[in-house]
Amino acid sequence: MDEHPHTGLSDEDLTGAAAGPVPQAGALGRWIDRGGWLFAAGIVVAMLILIQEVVLRYVFNSPTVWAHETTIFLCGMAFIYGGLYTAARDRHIRVVLIYDWLGPRWRRTFDVVISVVCCLSSAMFAWAAWLMVERAAFRPDGSFRLERSGSAWDPVYPGLIKVFLMVALAVLAVQFAVLAWNYARGRR
Repeated sequence: MDEHPHTGLSDEDLTGAAAGPVPQAGALGRWIDRGGWLFAAGIVVAMLILIQEVVLRYVFNSPTVWAHETTIFLCGMAFIYGGLYTAARDRHIRVVLIYDWLGPRWRRTFDVVISVVCCLSSAMFAWAAWLMVERAAFRPDGSFRLERSGSAWDPVYPGLIKVFLMVALAVLAVQFAVLAWNYARGRR
């Protein structure tokens, strides 16, 4: 494990948790954690595209029509995936004012309740995303056609991002259900 230069402590010592998904996240959490590298690479690719665009625009006076929308798409996908990633690692936002004062039994109860509420919320958001995908991916006659951006390049990125959001929210609901089940069983 890497040590921090000023403290000499590892990430686990500083945060109280090992790097990677929490054991309660199960196989789904491990799968989500491994997938994080793909979306992190997407951010690096977006940066490289932006550097290329700056050079093409300001050095060669020949900008592209695709760079802006592609970088927004890649970063948007990474941000959406970040919700799954933080849930699998139990790094989501939590108000710890009360939580830190609780004993292990009450913390476990809170973990179950928080996971159930997050599961239900994610499922409702996934349903709302489905309603959005219906309009973004299907024509009124029922045939499949992804929504396009309407720009000069006109990619299908808006439709793809909406479909990905719906899938990510559905997987997030399942991840929170797995967490709630494992917390309730007391799995460590």
